[in-house]
Amino acid sequence: MAERLLVEPDLKFIKDLGILGGDDLKKCYQCATCSVVCPISPDNKPFPRKEMIAASWGLKEKLVKSADPWLCHNCGDCSTRCPRKAKPGDVLAAIRAQAIVEYSRPRWLAEAVNDPKKLPILIAIPVALFLVVGSITGLLNFKPDLSGGIAHYKFFSTWLVDMHMVPAMLFAVTVLALGLKRFVCDIHQNALAEGKTDKQTIEAAGFVQAIFRVIPTIMTHKKFTECTENKDRYIAHFLTFWSFVGLFIVTSVIFLVLYGSYLLPTGPLHGPWAQINPIKWLANVSGIALIVGTSLMIKNRLNKPDQKSAYKDWFLIVLAFGLGVTGMLTELTRIAGWAPVTFAMYFLHLIFIFFLIAYLPFTKLAHLVYRTAAMVYSEYAGRKKIWGHLKVPTKLFFLNT
Repeated sequence: MAERLLVEPDLKFIKDLGILGGDDLKKCYQCATCSVVCPISPDNKPFPRKEMIAASWGLKEKLVKSADPWLCHNCGDCSTRCPRKAKPGDVLAAIRAQAIVEYSRPRWLAEAVNDPKKLPILIAIPVALFLVVGSITGLLNFKPDLSGGIAHYKFFSTWLVDMHMVPAMLFAVTVLALGLKRFVCDIHQNALAEGKTDKQTIEAAGFVQAIFRVIPTIMTHKKFTECTENKDRYIAHFLTFWSFVGLFIVTSVIFLVLYGSYLLPTGPLHGPWAQINPIKWLANVSGIALIVGTSLMIKNRLNKPDQKSAYKDWFLIVLAFGLGVTGMLTELTRIAGWAPVTFAMYFLHLIFIFFLIAYLPFTKLAHLVYRTAAMVYSEYAGRKKIWGHLKVPTKLFFLNT
C-alpha cells in the first residue's frame, strides 16, 4: 500500500522567511546546483537543496530543529551560481534567524530586535536607564573635575557602567544557555527521528571531545577558505571574530584589575591606562581590527547584488562597526584633550556596548553559539547520510495551500 503523508504547510513561517531575507525562495525549481557547488557540503551529506524543499513546503519544525542549516557558513557560492537567483544562502540565513527567534526568551524581545520599527524603542532603553539611574544616584557627572586630566570615569562612573552591563551580561548568558539547552535536545531528537545518527543519548565525555575537535575550525575560520566565488569574506569575518576575542580579554582584565584594586591600600586603579601597557596595545589592535573587518563586510555586501542583505544583517554589521568607531573616537578625543566630545563619544560607545550585550541572544551574533553547538553535535553524532531522511511518499496531501 502506498505511503501517505499529510503535510500542513506553515504559511506564516514561509512569510517570515521572506521578511528575514529569504524572499526569493519560490524561484527555486530544485535543480540541485546549490548542493553541487557548495564547497563544504560532502557528497553523502548534501545541502542546501533539501532545506529549500522543506522551506518551500513550510516545514518549520523540520528546519528550526535541525542542525543542518547551521553547518552552512553563508559564503554565498550557492546564491552566486543559482541559475534562478533563488539565493539558497539567504534562505538558510533566514532559517537560522528564525531559529534564533524560536529559541529565545522572551519571544517578544527577539521579535522586536528583528523589527526595524522597534529600533527607536531599543535605543531609548539604555539611554533612559543611563540618564535616569545616573541622575538619581549621582554617578553621572556632567561637570567633572578635570584638574588631574580627562578620565571617563569622572563623567560616567564605572559603578554606573557595571550596574547596567553586568546584569545585561547575566541576562544574555541566561537566555543563551536556556535556548542552547533546548536547541541541542531538539537537534538530537531530529537526528534520531530522521536517521542521521545512531547515538541514542548525548554523552558528556564524547561531546566535550567533539568540542576540542571543532575549536580549531572555528578559530581559523578555515571553512571560509573553501569558498570559491566569495572567498574574500574570510578576511572580514576572521578580523571581526578575533577583534571580539581581543576586546573580551581586555574588558575582563580591566574589570578584574579595577575591582581587585579596591583591596589595595592605594585604592582603586582607574583608567586611562598608559599607551605602552600591553593591554592597551591589545585594545587598540582589536579596535582597529573590528573597524577594518566590519568595513570589509559592508564593502562586500554592497558589491554583491546577488546576495540579499536583510535588516538583521545590517543591524549587526552597523552595531559592530559603530562599537569600533565610537571606541576609537573616545580614545582619540581623550588624547586630544577634547573633553565634551570624548564624553559624548563615551556615552554613545556605552550604548553600543549595551546593545551588543543585552540584545546579543536575539541578533545574528547568536550564531556564534548556535552554529558552534550544531558543528560540535554533528562532529559528536557522526552525522550519517542525510538525503535519505527526506522521504517523499507516493502521495502527498497539503493543507492550507
